Amino acid sequence: MKRSLSFHARLAGVFAAFLLVVIAALYLSVRLVTESAVRGQAAQRLEAGLRVFEQLLDMRGRQLRDGVQVLAADFGFKEAVASGDTPTLQSVMANQAARINASEAMLLGLDGRVLASSLPGVIPGEPFRYADELRAAREQGRSLLVLALDRHAHLLVEAEVRTPLPIARVVMGFVMDRTLAEELKELTGLDVSFLTMEDAGPAELTSTLALDRHDDLILGWRGHEHANGIEQLLLGDERYLNEDVVLSRGAGHGVIAIVHSSLDDALEGFHELDSRIGLIALVGLVASLVGALLLARSLAEPVNALARAAERVGRGDYQTPIELDRGDELGSLANALNQMQQGIAEREQLIAHNMLHDDVTGLPNRSLVAELLASALEAGRATTVLYIGVSHLDGLQDSAGSEGVDQALRQLAQRLQASLQPGDHLARLLFDEFLMIVSDTAADHAFSVAVAVQQVLAQPMRIAELEVRLEAHIGVASYPTDAGSVDELLRRARIAMQDATQLPDGLQLYQQGSDVAHQRQITLIRDLRHAPQTGGLSLLFQPKIDLQQGRVYQAEALLRWHHPQHGAISPGEFIPLAERTGSIQLLTAWVVEAAIRQLHQWNGRGLHLEISLNISAEDLVSQTLEDQVAELLGRYAIKGEQLVFEITESAIMRDPERALAMLHRLRGLGIRLSVDDFGTGYSSLAQLRRMPVQELKIDQSFIRELGEARGDAVIVRSTIDMSHALGLKVVAEGVEHDETRDLLHAWGCDTLQGYLYSRPLPPEAFEAWVAQPPVHPASARLKVHS
Repeated sequence: MKRSLSFHARLAGVFAAFLLVVIAALYLSVRLVTESAVRGQAAQRLEAGLRVFEQLLDMRGRQLRDGVQVLAADFGFKEAVASGDTPTLQSVMANQAARINASEAMLLGLDGRVLASSLPGVIPGEPFRYADELRAAREQGRSLLVLALDRHAHLLVEAEVRTPLPIARVVMGFVMDRTLAEELKELTGLDVSFLTMEDAGPAELTSTLALDRHDDLILGWRGHEHANGIEQLLLGDERYLNEDVVLSRGAGHGVIAIVHSSLDDALEGFHELDSRIGLIALVGLVASLVGALLLARSLAEPVNALARAAERVGRGDYQTPIELDRGDELGSLANALNQMQQGIAEREQLIAHNMLHDDVTGLPNRSLVAELLASALEAGRATTVLYIGVSHLDGLQDSAGSEGVDQALRQLAQRLQASLQPGDHLARLLFDEFLMIVSDTAADHAFSVAVAVQQVLAQPMRIAELEVRLEAHIGVASYPTDAGSVDELLRRARIAMQDATQLPDGLQLYQQGSDVAHQRQITLIRDLRHAPQTGGLSLLFQPKIDLQQGRVYQAEALLRWHHPQHGAISPGEFIPLAERTGSIQLLTAWVVEAAIRQLHQWNGRGLHLEISLNISAEDLVSQTLEDQVAELLGRYAIKGEQLVFEITESAIMRDPERALAMLHRLRGLGIRLSVDDFGTGYSSLAQLRRMPVQELKIDQSFIRELGEARGDAVIVRSTIDMSHALGLKVVAEGVEHDETRDLLHAWGCDTLQGYLYSRPLPPEAFEAWVAQPPVHPASARLKVHS
């Protein structure tokens, strides 16, 4: 008769087997979840480390670029380049390289040949292998270029040396060696490698990894397909997660940067958990043999709880705690799992916080504020946003440095947060831009909030012993009145903020149709920088009449632009855009050359006139205007006396000292100077006496409706008398009626300009007009000065 096992034995066996299965399942689940979490964290570290690496390279590249541009703009260096003074070049480049932490410097000719170099493998007189790549990088707007030289990676930047035309190219950089890799490792906590390939030779590796793992890395890297993403390599007996980025690749050369994170090191901290699980399994087996039923009852519920916890962790739920009030091994396991959950949750919260908040002010960033707005819009709540642009931070950067700017931003954030109402939110979007979300508020009420915010921001703040006043420009847009989506709401609020920069109070509600105007402005700004090269610019000439002698002796050159898409663009539209975006000097250079070239053509045909043209405030503070004009006068054989530069009062008052210095230098070239639009600016008579000007131009707003009985007559007549007392000639623009001409003639005005005589004309029509001048009543027939 076959004996069966006792119930306790069978129960103990079954329970023991069941316990083994449960513990094994728990262990595998925790192990898989743990390794998955560790891999995920390692991947995030790799991604963050790669971004830090790219930002550091970009920062170093910008520092080098600024240093190289300073050197290229140095007058003494330009003279040394032009004269071929090699010792001076070597000394100046070495000193500048030391100042900007560059390890190498070169000077290349325009043909790409090396003129001077600190690199041992680059020989003066020979073509530099990567001259074309450096030029292409600069033309494409890239701030740096990574190249392979002598089997090592080098980061180089380049700038042209102009006098004012290009005469050479100065290049500086540094070798990407182990020191740089160690610096990156300190910043990111990751191992960094630079793999350099040049021609058909073997790859050269610079790395923070141990030497015995270099060959494994090179072989492993070559054996992968390098699709975008993270790869796992076995280096020696250790597993690594790796991500690479191509810094440079060309014919016969390439530089690859690789960041590494040890997967085994990351998993090492969980070995103790493995031991605890094994211990718990052993104790559970022994206990099951001693008291099967009791142990079965006591283990069923906690094991199920632990199994459920493992499932939650596997699904990514790290917030629900394991509630198991026991003092045995299962309780210890539950505590360990709770601690593990808490640790993972804290790390994920930190990562999520950093991804959604600004690291300087701690405010939500663009990503988080977009989520907040999306929630509000999905709920159908009326929402208004205040797009706040802060001015003068660049000036604060110059005076107080980056830390001073950070202090100012934190103080601004605190002030803005203090003005928030319940339900409102504040975010920092860009370097100098903030966004305030005002919930359940109409745009008109939000405008009053914007006024209060602007008053708060206008209060002075103390930064690094400096009293600083910042200005804010605020644009207001509302949902659903102005926009129907988050992107549209943010875009239109920013458009309103940009419009606010042009208003005295710095506040603007979004106006319907501003998108079209904004897109038009973007197109005009983009195309304006290329207009001098691509065509579309032209000059019209309006004659000026000498009242006393009845002759045409001068014409004003007026710039016109025909856009290929929008047609004729008014100067009142594109000139302010050029001044605001830094393109005005390009336009001025084109106008000056076109005017001097026209004078050369007229002189050749026996027509000797003067041409007047306008000079902006940016031109007056430029360091190159005098040299450009002198070069053009010499090239076209034109005397400076045939040019008249018209300068507005406001342009002079922007930086009086620098402007006056430039005016004296221009006057030294023989160029006559005129104060344009007199009466609309802010200059004083004392300031006017300091300027080396020869004439004064009364603004057309005083001339158009001039009548002897009008108030403008007193201003115009007094201005003429005052100017003559100061030895200045007087030009009246905007003359459209015979009565106006006769009054100005009676008051002694010297020169007239306006539609009474002629509209602005193209060069050919102007010549024809001069050849057959009109006759006006009460005046002599006009004569051409020749």
